[in-house]
Amino acid sequence: MLVAAIVSLTILGTVLGLLLGLAARYLRVEGNPIIAEIEQMLPGSQCGQCGYPGCTGAAQALADGSAPVTLCPPGGVALVQALADKLGVEADLSGVEDKGPQVAEVKEEICIGCTRCFKVCPTDAIMGAAQQIHVVFREACTACSKCVDVCPTEALSLQAVPVTLQSWYWHKPKLEVAA
Repeated sequence: MLVAAIVSLTILGTVLGLLLGLAARYLRVEGNPIIAEIEQMLPGSQCGQCGYPGCTGAAQALADGSAPVTLCPPGGVALVQALADKLGVEADLSGVEDKGPQVAEVKEEICIGCTRCFKVCPTDAIMGAAQQIHVVFREACTACSKCVDVCPTEALSLQAVPVTLQSWYWHKPKLEVAA
């Protein structure tokens, strides 16, 4: 009796597994490859500054043409130009700020520990407790400024990432054309 149950469940599992495998192969829905390429170009911080819930939604909107190439503030001028080249459109760089990499900083002397900042942080980069001073993990911060917007005491601000051996890079010289 026990052997019959084991054999029947094994046969049933094998048949259903084969059916699922065939269904996955023949009923597969192909996605738009341009969306994946655009998503790889975006910073991947999922900060929502563009107005979309994440970089996947922004990539879909860019591929559909329903969003401008200037939608990603953390990407800066370089990303806008790369997206414009990829999509074959013109980019208006006049309204794009290139602030460089930034990170949130807590001014400990005015932090009251209200916990509003880490409740809105999309990457859990802020740690603290009620009535305690908060701290920002630089490695996890995406500089989305959501914490800065909700801080009642203005204890949080975005600062440029300090230049260290790990974050320093050689600036590309600008080509000057002689007239």
